[in-house]
Amino acid sequence: MAENRTVLAVAAHPDDEVLGAGGTLSKHADAGDEVHVLVVTEGATQQYDDASLVEQKRREAEACARRLGVAEVHFGDLPDMRLDDVPHVEVNAVIEEMVEEYRPEVVYTHSDREVNGDHRALYDSTLVATRPGSGVERVLTYEVPSSTDWTGGDRPQFAPNVYVDITDHLDAKVEAFAEYESETREFPHPRSAESLRARARTRGAAAGVEAAEAFGLVREVRESL
Repeated sequence: MAENRTVLAVAAHPDDEVLGAGGTLSKHADAGDEVHVLVVTEGATQQYDDASLVEQKRREAEACARRLGVAEVHFGDLPDMRLDDVPHVEVNAVIEEMVEEYRPEVVYTHSDREVNGDHRALYDSTLVATRPGSGVERVLTYEVPSSTDWTGGDRPQFAPNVYVDITDHLDAKVEAFAEYESETREFPHPRSAESLRARARTRGAAAGVEAAEAFGLVREVRESL
């Protein structure tokens, strides 16, 4: 991985960033990249009807970020589980502001192949914010256990085509996720430590490494082959 890049992970809710790309973000940070996380929604009030959880989740997000080596966590404060009620242009603006201020070369975001509507909305808005001319060189989508893997029926499934070896960063991912005490679950729930390790091993086996995170490449601009 190249050094001295700026990386942005766009997440709808606190914990999406570590579930989808925690090992990769840790690897970026260890390589000397400046890593930022943008959590676009409040992350609690609509889902649990308990505003006190907002501050708790912010503390958890910041503790998780420290474990991963993230430079800063940013919060957009849009309504949780209600992004379909927010004008598309307003969601776009939250991400566009981050892209304009920090000029990331690499952006990770949600897949559109998700059960969660907030996640799908973030995919659409990230593509607007990272359109050609934005300066973003690479856009990838990540999977979120208990959302990406719960799509069914005739809907398209998440089909990764990029794998990042996180063998040396899997422990960091699992330990960082453990900071989200409000979100951790017991095995066999997808948001358990055992499940996260099993998924990383499965993705790793598909790529020929011990542990990996899987992504979908949306767009990449290269100066040379």
